[in-house]
Amino acid sequence: QVQLVESGGGLVQAGGSLRLSCAASGPPFISYAMGWFRQAPGKERDFVAARSIGGITYYADSVKGRFTISRDNAEDTVYLQMNSLKPEDTAVYYCAAVDGPQAYWGQGTQVTVSS
Repeated sequence: QVQLVESGGGLVQAGGSLRLSCAASGPPFISYAMGWFRQAPGKERDFVAARSIGGITYYADSVKGRFTISRDNAEDTVYLQMNSLKPEDTAVYYCAAVDGPQAYWGQGTQVTVSS
């Protein structure tokens, strides 16, 4: 099964930017749709962005125009560029690989946005 490792989280001031990375290993990366989710303390895990195998992208309304998901199939890596960050973006961000009904998750990376 695919294994995912996120990186790039950290502490940033409101209005700043971060780029998260998710490196995949295992079965062919191009076989999976990839996505990002986030979970704030005391809340459920929410969808942030996804990119299909065919390259179609989807975003939560709360991040449209600020976040961009991209993937580098040569490097088996998916990215989440986050701009104009807000304190409400503070959460643990998780990468997911989806193959039909099966989803695989990374361990998460903390993003903290200070006001």
